[in-house]
Amino acid sequence: METLIVFILIFGAIVIVHEFGHFYFAKRSGILVREFSIGMGPKLWASRRNETTYTLRLLPIGGYVRMAGIADDEDDELQPGTSVLLTLNEQQKVSRINVSQKVTLNEGIPFEIAKSDLQDDLFIEGYENGDEAELRRYDVDHDATIIEKSGTEVQIAPRDVQFQSASIPKRLLTNFAGILNNLILGIIGFILVAFLMGGVAKTSNELGTIQDNSPAQSVGLKAGDHITAVNGVKTPTFQDVAQQVNRYPNKKITLTVRHKGTSEKITATPRAQKTNGKKVGVLGVAVALDTSFSAKIAYGFTQPWFIVSQTFKVIGGMFVHGFNLNNFGGPVAMYAMTSQAAQSGLPTIINLMAYLSISVGVMNLLPIPALDGGKILLNLVEAVRGKPIDPEKEGIISLIGFGLMLLLMILVTWNDVQRFFIR
Repeated sequence: METLIVFILIFGAIVIVHEFGHFYFAKRSGILVREFSIGMGPKLWASRRNETTYTLRLLPIGGYVRMAGIADDEDDELQPGTSVLLTLNEQQKVSRINVSQKVTLNEGIPFEIAKSDLQDDLFIEGYENGDEAELRRYDVDHDATIIEKSGTEVQIAPRDVQFQSASIPKRLLTNFAGILNNLILGIIGFILVAFLMGGVAKTSNELGTIQDNSPAQSVGLKAGDHITAVNGVKTPTFQDVAQQVNRYPNKKITLTVRHKGTSEKITATPRAQKTNGKKVGVLGVAVALDTSFSAKIAYGFTQPWFIVSQTFKVIGGMFVHGFNLNNFGGPVAMYAMTSQAAQSGLPTIINLMAYLSISVGVMNLLPIPALDGGKILLNLVEAVRGKPIDPEKEGIISLIGFGLMLLLMILVTWNDVQRFFIR
C-alpha cells in the first residue's frame, strides 16, 4: 500500500506539473481550456470553474488538457436528428445544451437538432417539443456549455478561442510548456535532494564517512583520505574506486592512499556483499560530500543535464545498435522503481520524482506525432510554409502517431511485466 501511495503521488505530481504548463500558457494565449484531467478512463469526480471543467479519472496513467479546436467532438454530438435539452438565458440565447442521458436537468426545452453551428455563427435550428411543423432557430451564447454524452459539462468552442486561432509563437509556447515544467520540477527536485542529503557527492577519489567495524576502519582509513589506486590501477574518481574494490570480495587488495599530502600503500580485504544477486567487495566507505551552497544549487542543473545527455545517447545508440525495449520503461517500471525508493526514505523518493520528471520531459520532446515534440514540429513546419497544415492531414498524422505510441506502450508494459515480475 505504501508503494502504491508513493507511486500515485510521484506520478500525479509529474502529470499535474506537465499539464499545468499547457493549461497556463493556453489560458495566457487566449485559448479555451475545456477540460483539465488528471488520470485517464472513467470519470471519478468533476468540478467546473469558470470556463474549465476539472476532472479526476480512474486510471493513474497520465492526464490531459483539452483545448478548444483540438480533438473536439461536439459537432459529432449535435448531428441532425439528435435530441437535446436546451436552457435559455435572459437574452433568450442558448446557455446550456444537454446531450447526455446521464444528467437530468430540472427544466429546459426538448429540442431535435436540424442544423447547428457552434463555431462561427453560433446558432441551433430544429424542432421544439417534437413539433416538426415549425422550424425554430435559437442564437447560442458565446460562453454556452454543452453536457456531453459522457456527462461532462464543457464550454462550447467558438472559432476565436480555438487553438488554431492563436499565433504560431503562442501555440509553440503552449506545446512546449509541459516539457518546460517537467524540467523545472526536476531542477527543483534535485536541489531539494542536495540540501536534504547535506551536500553533493564529489567526483574525486576522496573518502567521506567511514562505517564502524568496516574493513576500511580496521586498516585505519580516515575521512578525507584519497584512494588513488587499487592493485596498481589508477582510480581518479570514487566510482573508479568502487568498481575496482567490487571485483575483490574477501580477497586482499593493495590500496594506494594519499593522507594529508603523504602517499602510502595499505593492504585491505573487502567484505563480501550481495548486490543485485551478485557478490561484490565493499570497504565500508561513503563518497565525500561537497557541502557548499553553490554545489547544492549547481546539482539541480548538472544532474538534469546528465540525464538529458544520457537519454539522447541511448536514443542515438538505437540507430547504431538497433531498437531495444529494455531502453524504455512504462508505468510498470516506474512502479518497480518506486517500490525500491519507498524503502529508502524521502530524499530517494524526491530524487526518483526529479529523475522521472526530466525523463518524461525529454521523451515528450521527441518529434513523434501525438507527443509534444511532434506538435512542436508541426508548428515549425507551418511557420516555414507560411500557411496552416491541412486539418485532415494533420489529423491523420496525429492518429498514426497515437497508434504507434499506443503500440509502443503495450509492448513496453508487457516487457516491464516480464522483467520485473516474471523472469
